[in-house]
Amino acid sequence: MQNSNDVEVGVDIGGTFTDVVCRLPDGRLRAVKLPTTHADPSRAVGQALTHLAEVWQVPAARIAHFSHGTTLATNAVLERKGARIGLITTEGFRDVLEIGRQFRRSPYELEPAAEAPTFLIPGALRKEVRERVSRTGEIVVPLNEDAVLARARELVAEGAEAIAICFVFSFMNPAHELRARALIHEAFPAMLTSISYEVDPAFREYERTCITAFDAYVKPILDRYLTGMEDDLRKCGVGGPLLVMLSRGGKCSARIARQRPVRLFLSGPAAGVIGGCAVGNAAVIGDLITFDMGGTSCDVALVVGGKLMVSAEGEIGGFPVRVPLIDVHTIGAGGGSIAWIDGAGTLRVGPRSAGSEPGPVCYGRGGTEPTVTDASLVLGYLDPENFAGGSMRLDPAAARQAVAEKIARPLGLSVEEAARGIHRVVNAQMAEAVRSVSVYRGADPRRATLLPLGGAGPLHAVAVAAELQIERVLVPPRPGVLSACGLLVAPVEHERSAAFLRALDGLALADVDRVLETLDAECMTLMAAEAVDRDAIQVLHFADMCYVGQSYHLEVPFADKHEADPLARLYADFCTLHDRVYGHAMKGPANIVNLRAVHRAQGLPDFGRSEESAMKAASVRHRMIVPVAAGAPVQATIYDRWALRRGDSLDGPAIVEQSDTTTIVAGGWRATVDASGNLMIEVKHG
Repeated sequence: MQNSNDVEVGVDIGGTFTDVVCRLPDGRLRAVKLPTTHADPSRAVGQALTHLAEVWQVPAARIAHFSHGTTLATNAVLERKGARIGLITTEGFRDVLEIGRQFRRSPYELEPAAEAPTFLIPGALRKEVRERVSRTGEIVVPLNEDAVLARARELVAEGAEAIAICFVFSFMNPAHELRARALIHEAFPAMLTSISYEVDPAFREYERTCITAFDAYVKPILDRYLTGMEDDLRKCGVGGPLLVMLSRGGKCSARIARQRPVRLFLSGPAAGVIGGCAVGNAAVIGDLITFDMGGTSCDVALVVGGKLMVSAEGEIGGFPVRVPLIDVHTIGAGGGSIAWIDGAGTLRVGPRSAGSEPGPVCYGRGGTEPTVTDASLVLGYLDPENFAGGSMRLDPAAARQAVAEKIARPLGLSVEEAARGIHRVVNAQMAEAVRSVSVYRGADPRRATLLPLGGAGPLHAVAVAAELQIERVLVPPRPGVLSACGLLVAPVEHERSAAFLRALDGLALADVDRVLETLDAECMTLMAAEAVDRDAIQVLHFADMCYVGQSYHLEVPFADKHEADPLARLYADFCTLHDRVYGHAMKGPANIVNLRAVHRAQGLPDFGRSEESAMKAASVRHRMIVPVAAGAPVQATIYDRWALRRGDSLDGPAIVEQSDTTTIVAGGWRATVDASGNLMIEVKHG
């Protein structure tokens, strides 16, 4: 359990930088960005601990809670670098994973890519056993235990590191899956297994098989990674537990996270949304669009009324992953995104990235392809002597040469025009990402405030806002490390769900309560393992609902089960949500598909105050910059973020510099420092 005397550390490992934040017992917040070590991401954690001890004089023994966000699970899928796994399923269902849903995203492709994730488990590693459970949970054909052991031996002989078990209708009766797992563990104690009843106890065989296979695919990798990190932290003297960010927006101990690693998909981006939501709530701004632009990607999410938007399922690499996650849209657009010219002579940016190794050309680490960061340097937005707080010197000449050779000359443009074009292209891509989470889902982005984070977010935020006609941009005090800050305030959380295929009409509330009580008991057991005070736990209940005849559902919270007719309120809330998501609703019969319990213990109330805030003397500098919109170069006033006081205002064109990011205030916009130290940038009217 957290208390005011604890030292809290959050480490977010991104594609280019690893962000480290430390909240001291007196509320001071320290932060640093370190280059990500791609060969072994866990090395960055060792570097962070070294920095804590040697630079900040915070020994490992003082760390009470170490929170971590990672993209390892997602990257394993995207890069096809997961474990070699096998599948044991019901006789006659071995090809469910290959048949999929017969979708064709590109119907005119002469050689279309596979729409189902067959790379997870080749046909030779998909095995069948005789067993059958009916749709009501009755055992029709007993489990052939000898066949289970025989198939497991075959998979072990073929080099499987983990086995996924997915039987038909196991979500109604898990007895066969539980027995199959027990048999495998008795014969092969070291074998990792994933059973669909624990991973995704819900109907639709293809989606359930997919997510169970994904869980097995990343389980050996995450097991080794998190076990190794726990060992390293213990050797360094860290006494507190390793907590890992989950895709739904909570965090849990690494020991529990290893049991169901698919919950770590989008772990890193989720922390950024949590951080942005906390900033928005503190500023009393309910409707936000968080805009997280790092070195490799850009993650966009919508916050409505101060609440996160959670989806029951998402996609990774175009394949379905049915696991609750914060609704984040990700594109390959970051500071390290490479600019290139396609076969038709069109300027393109990304999704390929220079990352941190070698990084943009201006880093001087061997990069040869021009990136968005190189273009920013050419346009005058970055100070080559003061990048990342002066920890890294940039090479303007190398950036200009790369943009000139690869973009400007082939297109017949000046270097500045080419750099401006790179920014316009990447800004357009990010504006489209914002539309995907707002306009395309029935929300008007003009009514929201854009909240940028990540090392590159504030540099592009005003330009993206202008393209979308958004008139307010809120830049937090520490936007470059806000994802790591989000790890500090994220709650410890556990969720459990169960299939509940029942019509809402005529449903007895007692039947609902009976299932939720079972789920609550499971969650309480998990929370007890986290050493969370029982009185600090918030209990939430949800129902996955759809109209009769629909194949897909929406997660609807139970507002208050103690009111007069909670099921009638549930139906009304479902219709309201259906109208918001899909643009229409009807007064037709509805079904409950699943029930879910979420137990949450809120984390720290805030990030703390920055040590550097208002510590430096104000100094006025100027630099010529090239506006992205149009026109000749203009003189911009340069401000140090930590020299600005509460209530200070500045008009664009201006640049606000700090160690973790650079903020651009375009002409026609005004920035004001609010009471919390945020920069509120707004369009000037009149």
